[in-house]
This record gives sequence, structure tokens and C-alpha cells, in this order.
Amino acid sequence: MTSRPTATTNGAHHRYYPPPSSSSSSASFRGCCCCLFLLFSFLALLILAVALVVILAVKPKKPEFDLQQVAVQYVGISPTTASSATVSLNIRMLFTAANDNKVGIKYRESRFTIMYRGIPLGRGTIPGFDQPAHSVRRIQTAIVVDRVNLMQADAADLVRDTSLYDRVELRVVGDVGAKIRILGFTSPGVQVSVDCTLAISPRRQTLINKQCGFDGLSV
Repeated sequence: MTSRPTATTNGAHHRYYPPPSSSSSSASFRGCCCCLFLLFSFLALLILAVALVVILAVKPKKPEFDLQQVAVQYVGISPTTASSATVSLNIRMLFTAANDNKVGIKYRESRFTIMYRGIPLGRGTIPGFDQPAHSVRRIQTAIVVDRVNLMQADAADLVRDTSLYDRVELRVVGDVGAKIRILGFTSPGVQVSVDCTLAISPRRQTLINKQCGFDGLSV
């Protein structure tokens, strides 16, 4: 039976130890990665649980955005040819944003389009703003239509509505986007669609009737 030789230096005997294998190093690396994954998963679940508790405690409500007033400053409708007409319009709209929540709301820029029988005539814009909890804010915007040309049947309907009935119905549509802010964090975007029908008198340059509908909350 043979024995493994040992190296000698100046008469001293030293044992030989083999270097650590690569399999043990990779196993340690995998174990470390597994620990980190479990740690991050636990932290993510903890944050989610805290967020759910806060949301249940706060019980956030959807933003309330309403068109309160419409002021007709100018209406001009004139036939150009037998089959066309132009419309000019300047109206101001006053919206109110009510926040009944215990937390703030962050609104992004909102755009509204005014239409006649489905034909876009012009747009109005409301800049984004932050609204604190338990507050009401009034926002004003103007929609200006500068000599938009309508053709054929639409022009004939517009001239008839103006000359015979002194009543032109316009539709204002737009989306109001907002995010609820809780403890420095913002919720996913929520959206309320505004859809208003305005009846105006070109002869008297006034608003006759206003009906608005809001189709609720969507993510």
C-alpha cells in the first residue's frame, strides 16, 4: 500500500490542500441570489400590504368635475355659397373640481372639443394642476372657433337652425385625467369623460340650455 508523498522544504513537511472546486463557489452564489430574491419579494409584499391598508383607510373617491357655467361671447354664422357656410364662435366655460377625499388629487392637462352634428369646430384646454384635500377649485377655459367652413347638408342645417329656430345645438366632449396622491405616491391614472350639450341663440348671443353627462370612472 503506497502513501501520497508530502512536499518538504528545508526538512519540514507540509500537507497539500487542493483548491476549492468551482461547484462549491457556484452553489454559494446561487444561495446568495436566492436570499436576495426572497428579501426583495418580502419587501414588495410588505409595501403592497401597507398600500392596501392605507387605501382602505382613506377610501378614495373619484374626482368630481362639472361644467358650471357657459358664457356665449360671440356667435357668427353666415352662408358663403348656396352649399356652404362659415361659423365663428367664442364661448367661455367655467368648470368646478371638487375633491372630497382626505388626500390630494393631481390633474393632468385636459382638452375639450366643441362639435356641431359630430363635426369638430374647435378646442379648449385646461392646464394640469394639483388640488388639496377637501377643496373646491374653479377653472375657466375658452373655446374659439374662427370661420370654420361647413359644406352641403351640414351648412344647410346650420343656416336653418339659425334663421328659422334661432337655436344651434353644440356638443362639448373631453376627458379629465387625474391621479390620487397618497403619502407621496400617486395612484394609477383615472379618467372621467365629460359630455355636454349646449343650445345657444345666435340672434341673442346667449346660452339657452345646458345638459351634461359624466360616464363615470375608468382606469
